[in-house]
Amino acid sequence: MDDHLTNAGVDVDVTEATAGSPGHVDVGDAGYRKDLKSRHINMIAVGGAIGTGLFLGAGGRLADAGPSLFIAYAVCGVFAFFVVRALGELVLHRPSSGAFVSYARELMGEKGAYTAGWLYFLNWSTTAIADITAVATYAHFWASFSDIPQWVLALVALAVVLCANLISVKYFGEMEFWFAIIKVSALALFMLFGIGLVLTRHRIGGHAPGLSTITDNGGIFPSGVMPMLLLIQGVVFAYAAVELCGIAAGETDDPAKVMPKAINSIMWRVGVFYVGSVVLLSLLLPYTAYHSGESPFVTVLEKLGIPGGAGVMNLVVLTAALSSLNSGLYSTGRVLRSMSLSGSAPGFAGAMNKNGVPYGGILLTAAFGVAGVLLNYVMPADAFELVLNIASVGIIGTWGLIMICSLLFWRRSTQGGVTRPSYRLPWAPYTQIVTLLFLASVPVLMWADGGVSRTTVEMIPLVALVLVAGWFIARRRVAARAAAN
Repeated sequence: MDDHLTNAGVDVDVTEATAGSPGHVDVGDAGYRKDLKSRHINMIAVGGAIGTGLFLGAGGRLADAGPSLFIAYAVCGVFAFFVVRALGELVLHRPSSGAFVSYARELMGEKGAYTAGWLYFLNWSTTAIADITAVATYAHFWASFSDIPQWVLALVALAVVLCANLISVKYFGEMEFWFAIIKVSALALFMLFGIGLVLTRHRIGGHAPGLSTITDNGGIFPSGVMPMLLLIQGVVFAYAAVELCGIAAGETDDPAKVMPKAINSIMWRVGVFYVGSVVLLSLLLPYTAYHSGESPFVTVLEKLGIPGGAGVMNLVVLTAALSSLNSGLYSTGRVLRSMSLSGSAPGFAGAMNKNGVPYGGILLTAAFGVAGVLLNYVMPADAFELVLNIASVGIIGTWGLIMICSLLFWRRSTQGGVTRPSYRLPWAPYTQIVTLLFLASVPVLMWADGGVSRTTVEMIPLVALVLVAGWFIARRRVAARAAAN
């Protein structure tokens, strides 16, 4: 292999790319700065586990399923933890900014890497549209922004986050750190405040909170078990981005020390913030008081009549959407660079600036965000729901491929090909198999739900067809790149 490879105007040092990776070479790992500190990784893990799926999505889901929503969050949270724990084992085996795309290349070949990368891009490119739509919608909460068109607010949000991502990974890390601090602090304060309301039986909008709020309004399953099961598809989306800390591991100095702590913390954060918040919200107000399109936390504060309280919580919800957009641009930039240098993505997606930022991939994702701005101009009322369902296909596919890579890694270890690190996914291979079965059940539930969800399932063959067509276009370039290396 040559000592240096050049792609999209970037000089790639193969020696640097393979450092610490004796079993596999991934030139996409070269050139990055190790500027993410332990505090950044820990907060990136928090940001991935807590997002708009809780701050906004819990309102409509509570209205549909009632208090049983906490069961859906708990079940999906366990499987989300299995996914990120499996990824963590692969990261400890070989840290890579290409993350699961790089591991898919090592364990499944270029077809696996191609599929993993483009499904992840499908997830985040559509999620970026949802995020900028959410930011614009939240901004309209305040009267001073109500006259500004939704597409203008969406464009401003995209421009601000894009600029921060293009400067350096340190700016991304700092932005995500403070976004996470705001989210966690707001949730913690609300939960302490809410617990106080329950203990003192302080009336909220004429209603006294407590266990009777659940028992007097149909119990845990006011509409039966099926509504809770049908909501699992949306709850899975709520946990999207837990895999982000695996990508960030490639830009930190000591992933073996930092990653286990960050990943293990996800489980208790899920338990406290997701499950705990839903139980608390169910105790504070009847499930019928909540509705889609408004954060349930905002609903509680509005009914309490606390001056400025709803506005502050709306700012937190807006921050969560900006955090998600920030994460999407960051992660897809790294994944697309890994793909570009192997030939399965356009050459310009591999371009990197002097600060170690893969700006080509970031700009490609941002271009889809611009398409989202146009979507907000054409159909502002329906933009969010439309792209949210498309993103769910990418999430399920990405998580599925992570678990397949984990399963293949386990099998290779039993054959003596690799040594599993001490930090590993427990109960392998049963954990991977059960998680894959769970993920396979999600499209079935989406089909049963009907409406837009069923339409999304019907689009899966189209997504598969596009992926196959894209592979036939890219395979010669992939083969040529492999031969050159």
